[in-house]
Amino acid sequence: MILAEPTAVRERVFGEPMRYTKTALLVFGLGLTLGFVVVVLGGHPRLERVSSAVMALALIGLPLAIFADGHGFRLVAWIAARLRRRNRKKKPRRRSGAAPPHRRPPAKAAARAGARPRR
Repeated sequence: MILAEPTAVRERVFGEPMRYTKTALLVFGLGLTLGFVVVVLGGHPRLERVSSAVMALALIGLPLAIFADGHGFRLVAWIAARLRRRNRKKKPRRRSGAAPPHRRPPAKAAARAGARPRR
């Protein structure tokens, strides 16, 4: 019994998984490493700005990369499906075995019970 698909079949069906996401995370890691080196070396203002810019660009690019890898389309489809479900009007269901809702007494019974007469 085979529990998982072979890697070759998975890659053939889905393509290279998360290609752009991996790149964005590697760029962020590069900026993080550069920032760590700057801190260890004693802080050079220009290198600090470069490392911050690299990390910021990678963080901005990460959502775009996830969307480009195709996972964003699944997210959009999921959101659209949820919105479609909310727009449908649901008919109220009557519970089986439950007592019917209480109704107001008829107008004649209310008049006999001491209601104020109309003018």
